[in-house]
Amino acid sequence: MPSFTTLTYLVLMFIALYFFFFYIVLIIRNKHRIFYYPKYKKLFSLTILIPAHNEEKTIQGTIEAIFNTDYPGLKEVIVINDGSTDNTLKMIKEIMGKYENLKLINKKNTGKADSLNQGIKIATGELIGVVDADSYPYPDAIRKIIGFFNDEKMGAVTSTVFVRNKDTFLSKIQAIEYAILAWTRKILSFVDAVYVTNGPLSIYRKSALIEVGGFDRNTVTEDIDVTWNMLRHGYHTNMCLDSFVTTSVPLKVKDWWRQRERWGIGGIQALIKYRKSFLKHGMLGMFIIPFVSITIVLSMFVFLFSIYIILKKIMLFFFSTQYSLLAKTYIFNTKDMNLHPSILIFFMLVLFITAFVYSRYILIILGKKKGEWEDLRNIFKRMFYLLVYLTIYPLVWFSSIYRLIKKDFRW
Repeated sequence: MPSFTTLTYLVLMFIALYFFFFYIVLIIRNKHRIFYYPKYKKLFSLTILIPAHNEEKTIQGTIEAIFNTDYPGLKEVIVINDGSTDNTLKMIKEIMGKYENLKLINKKNTGKADSLNQGIKIATGELIGVVDADSYPYPDAIRKIIGFFNDEKMGAVTSTVFVRNKDTFLSKIQAIEYAILAWTRKILSFVDAVYVTNGPLSIYRKSALIEVGGFDRNTVTEDIDVTWNMLRHGYHTNMCLDSFVTTSVPLKVKDWWRQRERWGIGGIQALIKYRKSFLKHGMLGMFIIPFVSITIVLSMFVFLFSIYIILKKIMLFFFSTQYSLLAKTYIFNTKDMNLHPSILIFFMLVLFITAFVYSRYILIILGKKKGEWEDLRNIFKRMFYLLVYLTIYPLVWFSSIYRLIKKDFRW
């Protein structure tokens, strides 16, 4: 009978290899469709909503990036000033004279979800795009998304987000993370399992948004919630890997931590809210809810298991040292050294090399596509991302659960 430690290692390795080959099979089967996007058969009218709260530094750039789109069906852009206390409102008014179809909603600070709902009420487009006020879509980004709505049951389509402000080591690590997340999201689209439509650029069918009740004000991540809500109502979601948008990310650890706590709380809120859809409502209940649940639980378990292994090693060393001192024997004995690696260490090394090679493959593909492979190929940053960043990330989940229990949603 294998020990608890050995059995745990084997189970974790099986799960890791299972999901790895799951992704590999999807990549091989759909390699010609990874960057594919359908051409639109109808010129859908489009409204873009930009919720803005204290975005004086970026709001004008975002508006100009949207109006630089090469999609001819853009009907209007609506900026919702959500009670900004800086010069955001002033900046919006200054640029309004430049674009006749730029509209403004000025309201008290009631949150992003409510801002978007206010925009939906006056939007006249058949499709509604949402762009964060610190994000910059490429000129062809919107056009490449529109064709997915040829499918009448397509409810939402999202884009590939790249980091714009790679000014610190933390933001450069996030650049690697964002690229891998985008790739993973696209691979999951081949099994109809895109479970979040990101804030920097996503487009929704207006009738679908109205049917599901718009964006939920009671969740801290409205983009996750509305995606799951659409899936529950039978709509499809997708992702265009060739539609690029850049966004600003936190440059300081404190800001990064707060952002990730918000994402964590929102993800857990979605699991709680849609728990009754487990094993129901298509891919939402059959795959997405189990997949997200397993991901969260496994990351937390692996972190705790690693702590257990480390503490166990420390305690064994401490007691063996104490015994050696009392018995007046050698603390270290070369005869007791085992220089033959165990099969478990071998498998762990294989898993790490596999993850390293796979992440490099992703970064090469996306980096070359965007023309920024030079920024993403740094070996040290990739090693740090795999060995340190992903190792400590479960702490965010613990903190998110703690704050959710306390109902502490302050940001």
